[in-house]
Order: sequence, then structure tokens, then C-alpha cells
Amino acid sequence: MSFWAVTFLEYWKRKNATLAHHWDCMDFQEVEERPRPEFAAMAPAMEHNPVTGVKEPYFPEKARISRMLTGSMVIVIMLCVVMIFLVTVIIYRSIVSVMMFETGSSVLRTQAGNIANISSSMVNLALILLMGQVYTALAEQLTKWEMHRTQTQYEDAFTFKVFVFQFVNFYSSPFYVAFFKGRFVGYPGHYGTLFGMRNEDCGPGGCLIELAEQLFVIMVGKQLINNVQEFVIPKLKAWKQKKSMASVKKSQESHDPRRWEKDYELIECEGLFEEYLEIVLQFGFITIFVAAFPLAPLFALLNNWAEVRLDAHKFVCEYRRPVAERAQNIGVWFIILEALSHLSVIVNAFLIAFTSDFLPRLLYQYRYNQELHGYVNFTLYTIQFLPATNFLLSLPRYKAFRDENGNYTLVYWELLAVRLSFIIAFEHVVFFVLRVIDWMVPDVPESLEIKVKRERYLAKQALADNQEALLVSRGQFKSHLPPLCP
Repeated sequence: MSFWAVTFLEYWKRKNATLAHHWDCMDFQEVEERPRPEFAAMAPAMEHNPVTGVKEPYFPEKARISRMLTGSMVIVIMLCVVMIFLVTVIIYRSIVSVMMFETGSSVLRTQAGNIANISSSMVNLALILLMGQVYTALAEQLTKWEMHRTQTQYEDAFTFKVFVFQFVNFYSSPFYVAFFKGRFVGYPGHYGTLFGMRNEDCGPGGCLIELAEQLFVIMVGKQLINNVQEFVIPKLKAWKQKKSMASVKKSQESHDPRRWEKDYELIECEGLFEEYLEIVLQFGFITIFVAAFPLAPLFALLNNWAEVRLDAHKFVCEYRRPVAERAQNIGVWFIILEALSHLSVIVNAFLIAFTSDFLPRLLYQYRYNQELHGYVNFTLYTIQFLPATNFLLSLPRYKAFRDENGNYTLVYWELLAVRLSFIIAFEHVVFFVLRVIDWMVPDVPESLEIKVKRERYLAKQALADNQEALLVSRGQFKSHLPPLCP
């Protein structure tokens, strides 16, 4: 999956270069981009642009940095709110599991953990979607307040704020289940607690199964809700707009509406930001946690097949034609995609090493038995300090590599060394192959590179011909060289 992600991004660079050249936007951000109208209206001063020499609106850089730092504090506070909601969901899951185990039937007792995990995932999804709407509006106001000069700078700052929040918002719960749940449980007689309650432990199947369940609920649930919203909300907005314009039509003379009148009845296009955000978050789900949820790419493919048709209907039939804007590339979105592709290598290495049973099974096969007979007993420790009675025919056991005093055994440290060695080897091999892919696939296609060089050559030739013609017209040029070949 990591190889696919990097290959996809490398070929997107080539596609981006081709499109930028086709639309003559290769130097747009550095040379041609103008200040935003909002910036020009609210800037407190005017200064000469050192590049163009034209007097333009100016906002002090020091004031902008201070505003950005203040906005960062607001972002940190909102991220803390997300973590509070995460702790709330963890407590909810513990309470539901305990209540079902104590008051439910035998069937509910056996499924208490699964039911609590799935219901808490649904609650978490509702909180995620609610907080996402609140924070997007807050990030927009903060970005406006920071007074960015160009539209590209404004969109990059806004995109980065929203993505950082959405990253923590969507991925904090899966990260908790993958790397923290079941790590601080303790052992019988010395259990770890949170607010007076025992810390959560993984189910008998391990945390990888619970992580897959949670990813399924969050990822697929988000996709279904977004698709319903993209179909229903434009319909409701269009119905509301037509209803509000019906009274205006009655006051006018009756005639067949012209094309521009029909277009004016459509709702205003809201841009592509939500579409980009949805695809980037989906890219994170299918790359970062693919080791725990291998079906994520399949669900993403099915969702995108349906989403293409929904978006086509929305933009063609429900929205007005948007005003075209020039752009050199997709901005900070590409940097985010690259960061996610590199993060996926690290996260999947830790998932395989610490969350799955791949390495403990491998170690047991190497040391004891190729057929894994007795592997479950190998992972369990018997509690020796409980007295045997007639009612307690066998001593209870728990999953850990500890001795009778609760200390870690030599097997635990040996397994830890194997896990760390695997992570280092896995990351180095994968990153090396990724660099090889990056080196083998050029960012600019060879045909496009030849086109650009040809255009520069012709531009220089045209400039030289113009200068020669100007000098000849003034009588200042005498050529002793043969004429250039056509």
C-alpha cells in the first residue's frame, strides 16, 4: 500500500506539471498572483512591491505572525476538546460493557465487549461530524483574521488548520485502540485505573479486531453520511431557492424563462474544499491503517464510484457554474498527501509489530513449535498466589509475560527486541524502495520538458529578432554573418 501511495503521488506530479503547462500556470504563484480583494480592502497601509514596483496593500509580517501564534493557541484548545471527547467515549464504552455484563443475559454477557465497542464507535462518529462542522467555521474566521496576502496563502493556511483538526478528530480514536488500549491494564492485584475505573483491556481476539470494527464504523459511516448529505442538501437548497423566487416570478409578466434565468435559480457553488478534504481523509484511512483493515481500499473504491456520479449530478444540475480561478497546483493538499504516505509506513510497522500477533507467533514457531501447538499457553501466565479449592479446579490465567511477582520475564524483553528490530528493518527497506520509485519516476514528463525547452528557445529567438529589427530600423546594425536557417 505504501508503494502504491508513493507511485500515485509521483504520477500525480507528472499530471500536475502537464496541466499547469497546458493552462499556462507554471509560474502563476511566483509572478502573476494578485492580492486578495478582502486583503486589499482591510490592509492598513500601502507599499511598493519590490518585484513589480507597483504600490500595493501591505500588512506587517510581524503582526501576521503574532496573529498566527494566537490562532495556534485556539487550535490547541480545540484539540484538547477533541481529546476530552475521546476520554468521554472511553468511559462510555467501559460503563456500557460493565452494565451489560452485570444486568444482561448470558448472550449479552458474551457479546458485551463487541456491542460496547460498536456503539461507542457510532457515538464517536457523531461527535466527530459535529466537531468537524464547528471547527471548520472557526478555522475560516481565524484564517481571515490572519490577513494573508494572496488567495493561495489564504487557502493553504485554512486547509492546514482544518486538516490538523480533522486528523486528530478522525484518527485519535483508532490510534488509541491500536497503540494505547490494553497497554496500561496492569495485572491481578495491581490494575491500572482511570477516574476510579479499571483501564480498558483488549478482547480475546486482540485489539486488531476491535480496531478493524472501529475503522469500519467510522470510515464507512462517514462515507454513507457524506453521500446522503451531498444528495439531499443540494436538493433542499434548490427547493428553498425556487420557493423564495416563486413570488418574484408572479409579479413579473408571464413568459418562458430564458437560459440565464434558469441558471440563476440554481444554488451558488461552494467550491471544492469539502471534496478535497473528504478524499484526503479517505487516503489516510486506506494507507495508515491498512494492516488492520485491508478492506478499506475496496470500500473506498465503491464509495468513489458512487461519489463521481453524485458530484457530477450536483455540479451539473444543482449548482451554478463556478467562477474559474487559476492555480499552479493543488497547494498544501499535496504536502499533506506526502506526509500521510510516509506516516503510513511508520504506523503500519508499529501495527504489525505491537498490535498484531504476527511477531509473537513467529518467535514461538522459531523457538518451540512450527505448528503453533501450545501457542495460547505460551502467551498466558498462571496466577500462582491464589489458593486451590474444590470450587477452583484450575488456577486462573491472564495474558502477559510476567513472573509471580508481576515483573516482566525474559521472553517479554526478547519479544520487545524482535519487535523493535522488525520496525527498523521494515522502515528502512520500505523507505529505500520508496526513494527508488521517486528517483525512477521523473516529476516532469520528458515530452513536456522538451516542449518547455523549445518554447524558451523560440522566445529567445523572437526577442533576438525583435532587437535586430529595432537596430536595423535605426541604422545601427551591420551584420557580417550569414542569415539563420529557417
